Amino acid sequence: MFNKIMVPVDLAHLDALKKSLTVAADLARHYDAALCYVGVTTSQPSAVARTPEEYAQKLMEFARGHAPSNGHEPSVRVYNSHDPVADLDDTLAKAIDDVGANLVVMATHLPKHLDAIMPANGSKVAAHTRASVFLVRPDASQEHE
Repeated sequence: MFNKIMVPVDLAHLDALKKSLTVAADLARHYDAALCYVGVTTSQPSAVARTPEEYAQKLMEFARGHAPSNGHEPSVRVYNSHDPVADLDDTLAKAIDDVGANLVVMATHLPKHLDAIMPANGSKVAAHTRASVFLVRPDASQEHE
């Protein structure tokens, strides 16, 4: 049914993405599907990485440690943007096509204090792709962090 699952990942907010990352790994095991972790970053130094190349390296390290052992090597794609928050919807829609994903698993939103700067993108992504989009709500304890 699904052979390539794309998972948007923000390395700065992994705790908030924990549930969606677990769901993606479980679905990859169930469907014997490959996982592709996608990150959107900027060329400006950040708390996570100084360069997009360093971000890609860290994302790959994360992918190798998190992807299930189902015979598929995880892959990563990192997109560089001048404004990752403003470009996120379009970038994720492009990434779906680029990686050939037929399922996207993503969190509905980050904790409430981050909503103003990082809005939920699931419905926008679903409206602009033919891939199935599985939105994962955070645990109740994470919603109020």
